[in-house]
Amino acid sequence: MSVKRIAFVLIDGFALMSTAAAMEPLRAANHLSGENLYDIRIFAPDPGPVRASLGSWFEAEVLPPDPGDLDMVFAVAGGDPLSPRDTRLFDWLRRVDRTGVALGGISGGAAVLWRAGLLDGRRFTIHWHHMEAMRAEAPRALMEQRLFVIDRDRYTCAGGTAPLDMMLAIITRDHGSRFARRIADWFIQTEMRPADAPQQGRGGPGHAALPGPVRAALELMETHVADPLDVGQIAALVALSPRQLQRHFTESLGAPVAEVYRNLRLDVARDLVRRSSLRMGEIALMAGFASQAHFSDAFRTRFGHPPRDEREGSGQR
Repeated sequence: MSVKRIAFVLIDGFALMSTAAAMEPLRAANHLSGENLYDIRIFAPDPGPVRASLGSWFEAEVLPPDPGDLDMVFAVAGGDPLSPRDTRLFDWLRRVDRTGVALGGISGGAAVLWRAGLLDGRRFTIHWHHMEAMRAEAPRALMEQRLFVIDRDRYTCAGGTAPLDMMLAIITRDHGSRFARRIADWFIQTEMRPADAPQQGRGGPGHAALPGPVRAALELMETHVADPLDVGQIAALVALSPRQLQRHFTESLGAPVAEVYRNLRLDVARDLVRRSSLRMGEIALMAGFASQAHFSDAFRTRFGHPPRDEREGSGQR
């Protein structure tokens, strides 16, 4: 099994809790599996000690000139994430993107990616404390108030303990829901929260009342909107046969897996139609449809009108 090389770029004043919540699940995956599944590397714009939010320090390596041997890179920021304007860092992140390495932002890290021009046309999230400032600077940004958002090769999450939920979603994709559940239990995380769980407290059971395999399958769907999994892949990742998974969905949600998944993707698409000026072809791709025509047909079937009518009704042009 190949090792995933995951780097964290720490920006001075980075949020210590968020950083630990992202790194510790990867360490636990190595420990519980008895294998080196994830190789963690720590970088900073300048080598040496980098200061955390509580005044403690991490030793960091200098940003490597060739990042192509990495699998994922996360920018981690706290404090005022819109203030850093380090052109060296932005240039390096763009180089990471050009090599095809996946990029992510933790806590305020999405603001750093945005400043580097790496979130255009991508759904993302950021800590709720920074949302108003982000909206003022980037009113057309596709920002969502979720715990985490995975849009193709972009992985963003809010601060606090939200990185733990995102890492569990990544580990579920890589190694299945049972193994991810073991890691959640290791950290006494009694509920693996889905991506669309709120960042701030509110009522409502969410997915909590659903059977475990259905919750796990829905969480996989929510993190694979633009790149849909097939029923066989979802079933394997939640450790069921496709027939067992279909039965659970029919009993719990009254619809087959494919229909629930399609409706979830159409809900994401409808939100993009309403609040963005993206072309319909772009939205179709972001919602996992092979063509604009297929997307328009599915949208009309679900909502009773084509997506362009939805946009006109919302006042977007």
